[in-house]
Amino acid sequence: MLLHFSRLPLPARLASRALLTLCLALPAGTALAAFDLGQLMQTLAQNRGNRALFVEKKYLAVLDKPVESSGELLYVAPDRLEKRTLKPRPESLVLEGGLLTIERGKQKHQLALQDYPEVAAFVESIRGTLAGDRKALERVYGLRLEGTPERWTLYLLPNDPKMAALVSRISIAGVRGDVRSIEILQADGDRSVMSIERAPGS
Repeated sequence: MLLHFSRLPLPARLASRALLTLCLALPAGTALAAFDLGQLMQTLAQNRGNRALFVEKKYLAVLDKPVESSGELLYVAPDRLEKRTLKPRPESLVLEGGLLTIERGKQKHQLALQDYPEVAAFVESIRGTLAGDRKALERVYGLRLEGTPERWTLYLLPNDPKMAALVSRISIAGVRGDVRSIEILQADGDRSVMSIERAPGS
């Protein structure tokens, strides 16, 4: 996703674009037995690894048309995340442990998350979602769940003023145990929407 971290170095800005979608978009794998936040977290925690295809559209105030990209997402529990953009140009982001590796063309950057608190906050929120760790999520976001077990939406609202200055809201929509879309609304009004579907054989 596109996030304007103008005060961060270029590698950190590149990382921030995609971290929120790196793994939130991956299917949880099993249906919700009951419609409440605790059950949703438990269901998400059952995902030990999966592969998905994505199409992402970024709506920017400075452009008349959305910027579209597509590729695949991969999650391997407990902490390896990959986002491989194939179109319009190849780009790879790999997060493992506390290290983020970004490759674009001939350029390669590595970030130690401990050196970038803003980026680390996003990463821990993502991992908290994949782990079904409600306490970890609530350290960063206020959570609100709406809908039914068949079609639900989880809203993440930043608690930290520094985060709220960047992101107003994250909306994660799903059908039973599968996440189908991620929308990030930035504080400046720009937004990005990622549509997800299971990869063949997943």
